Amino acid sequence: MSSRLASPALLTAGAATFSVLAWASAFVSIRSAGAAYSPGALALGRLLAASLVLVALVAIRREGLPPRGAWRGILVSGLVWFGGYMVALNWGERLVDAGTAALLVNVGPILMALLAARLLGEALPPRLLAGMAVSFGGAVVVGLSTSSGHGGGTSLLGVVLCLLAAVAYATGVVAQKPALAYGTPLQITAYSCLVGTAACLPFAGQLAIELPKAPASATLNMLYLGVVPTALAFTTWTYALARTPASKMGATTYAVPAIVVLLSWAFLDEVPAWLTLLGGALCLTGVAVSRSRPSPSRTPAPRAAEPETAAEPADVQ
Repeated sequence: MSSRLASPALLTAGAATFSVLAWASAFVSIRSAGAAYSPGALALGRLLAASLVLVALVAIRREGLPPRGAWRGILVSGLVWFGGYMVALNWGERLVDAGTAALLVNVGPILMALLAARLLGEALPPRLLAGMAVSFGGAVVVGLSTSSGHGGGTSLLGVVLCLLAAVAYATGVVAQKPALAYGTPLQITAYSCLVGTAACLPFAGQLAIELPKAPASATLNMLYLGVVPTALAFTTWTYALARTPASKMGATTYAVPAIVVLLSWAFLDEVPAWLTLLGGALCLTGVAVSRSRPSPSRTPAPRAAEPETAAEPADVQ
């Protein structure tokens, strides 16, 4: 029984599930902490907290520097995903609610599948293409509902920022995938986080000014973002990504918006409009289509060849 619980497939599924749940909670925490911290300061504070945890884990496990072959992916992932994604998402969530932001960011798996097919040679079957088209349509519906319901240009900027975060997310995952052939998930996550932290250091002045003025709840949310959705969830994500195609891993994150809507309703009293929910339903339908498998065609089994019978001798008259 214990060996079955520790099977690689179950560990991979558990790691992906934890990442999805933690990232869903991050949208709510960002929305809460963003009331006291500017986007760059919040990103830097989150990354500093995550870096402390990850460096400690690397030291405990005695994992040194990643091999040279991993550094290209680490640099791209750190700059684009850990740095750019977090700043863009923090800014976007100041303008749109948490559930809407999660729906928009989940355009990322579509881009991820396209990039993985182009750069990593992963398969792009027709069902995946159809699912991506449906999900993209859902994201468009979300964008239209948000821009029409929150006052025009400002909310449109929020939509654009969340879509930029989706691009950064997809780019970072695809860059990470080859790096995992050289380093461990913990190494790739830790050093990507350190690169992202370095990229966000220009916001150190803002963080120093805002930290003393911020309420304790906002600071605790920032620390939570660093420890759970970043240090732990990014590590479990890279563990699962090392064992799963990038396009398939990306599709698992389509569960995030539904969880975010529930969490934002419970903790922030935010419920997206019905048109936004319709767009979310289209996103989830698209991933269901992309992950479905065609039913096996039932072809008649070949008939066994009948043994040839020897020709009967003709009657001798």
